[in-house]
Amino acid sequence: MSILTLKGARWVTVRQHRRALWTLPAAVAVSLAVFVVLRWRAAGATPRTGANPFRDLEEVLGYGGLAALLLPLLVGAFVAGPMVARELESGTYRLALTQSSTPRAWLASKIVVAAVTAVACAAAFGLVHRFARLPLTTVYEYSWAEPGPYAELGTVLPAYCLLGVALGALVGQFVRRTIAAMAVTGLVTGLVMAVLGAVRWSFVPARTVTAPLGSPYPYPPHDAFTTDFGLVTSSGGRLPEWACTRSSSLDHCPAELNVTGQYVDYHPYADYWPTQSIETAAVLVLAALALWGAFAVLRSRHP
Repeated sequence: MSILTLKGARWVTVRQHRRALWTLPAAVAVSLAVFVVLRWRAAGATPRTGANPFRDLEEVLGYGGLAALLLPLLVGAFVAGPMVARELESGTYRLALTQSSTPRAWLASKIVVAAVTAVACAAAFGLVHRFARLPLTTVYEYSWAEPGPYAELGTVLPAYCLLGVALGALVGQFVRRTIAAMAVTGLVTGLVMAVLGAVRWSFVPARTVTAPLGSPYPYPPHDAFTTDFGLVTSSGGRLPEWACTRSSSLDHCPAELNVTGQYVDYHPYADYWPTQSIETAAVLVLAALALWGAFAVLRSRHP
């Protein structure tokens, strides 16, 4: 985002926070460089029996996925604190309102600059992650359903970044204290991510594979994400796997349980994008509501 192409309140916003705004592109560039080096080292490693040449790559990808999940929290905290609450706390926002800038333009400039930067960098992180995991898709299993890869490889991470921006604009006006606004926004954003993450695999019905008791354990497709497993009774009810004790070749189940088989619930990779679409839509609705609330609060205080 070039400062020369911006005008008015947006130019001021970029000028004020230019160092922080460059932090995310710099992080993307560093992560790309790290993954290039790791892939080059793995490709040139001498094969050893039983050794995993991509171990370092897998480990760094895991940490990178967790770091990406923190991005919406950090973005929201930055908007709530340094961008909004600090100016309200110190009173410097009054200077902007005397420079032919309306309250709506003042807040909109911060939202637009933060949203464009965060979404662009979230999408870039996703591309870097795809590049880094290419060797793992054919050599070693790397679950697409883990929280980090699930978020980075789809559309939910940019959506959560927009939610963080909207919540930051709303909370920053309510709290009006820099540190407190950052903490509250990070907490609320993280809570929404945790709740939706806990229920996301119920958006699309899971598939089930069964097998009679005593037969080999039912296995879903190799690229599937297992969500539940256990025992099936004659009436169609379900019991946890530990309801029956097992020996090496026989299953010992109390007769009164009427256990007849075993089951595994799973999601195939085909459920990935439907789940992403539903979660992304839900997050964008929440972001729109928070954004509407932010401008409603602004209008009530600065009519």
